[in-house]
Amino acid sequence: MTTRLLLVGLLALGCEDDGRGFRALEASGFTDIQMKGYAWVGCGQDDAYSTHFAATNSAGKRVSGVVCCGSLKGCTVRF
Repeated sequence: MTTRLLLVGLLALGCEDDGRGFRALEASGFTDIQMKGYAWVGCGQDDAYSTHFAATNSAGKRVSGVVCCGSLKGCTVRF
């Protein structure tokens, strides 16, 4: 059981955003971006990275969501 939990934890760390999610948010006009870490839910099976974020949108409102990035596709921002 302990080995299984360790493996799951290591896999989750390996799925952290590689910076593409941050760049996707910047390109979409978000500012004051805070990446919050791995998102267990919110992305599809084919997404390699899923990261929670909080940011300020172009209207000045604070928003939060998930950035999903695939190995062979771009990133998707979900609220």
